[in-house]
Amino acid sequence: MPIRYELTPGQAHDAPPCKTLLDNLQPGQNVLADKAYDADWIRDMIWEQGAIDVILPKSNRKLPAEFDAQIYRERNKIERFFGRLKSSFRRIATRYEKTSRNFLSMIKLASVRLWIEFYESAA
Repeated sequence: MPIRYELTPGQAHDAPPCKTLLDNLQPGQNVLADKAYDADWIRDMIWEQGAIDVILPKSNRKLPAEFDAQIYRERNKIERFFGRLKSSFRRIATRYEKTSRNFLSMIKLASVRLWIEFYESAA
């Protein structure tokens, strides 16, 4: 389930928002990310906070960083969340909301609904 969000322009790279999204990590916490986030400055930011990066290294890296493949498999839950968000809420998948404020609001509302469904089914 999602914890933090930041909306970026469609043509922008996803890495710059890491500076705010990865702020206040807990020591020992695992940070799962795909190859797009394999940058030294992102890894350094995670390590400085005492967290553990679980980021698949890019194939063109001269010294590939080690990562825990077993924990990395859990990243599919992130992809499943986005799939569920798009399949359950058509207005998000088709971007009905024209302003970024309204679009982010719909994502937050949909996420709250998914959180509630998750906890109701667990109870």
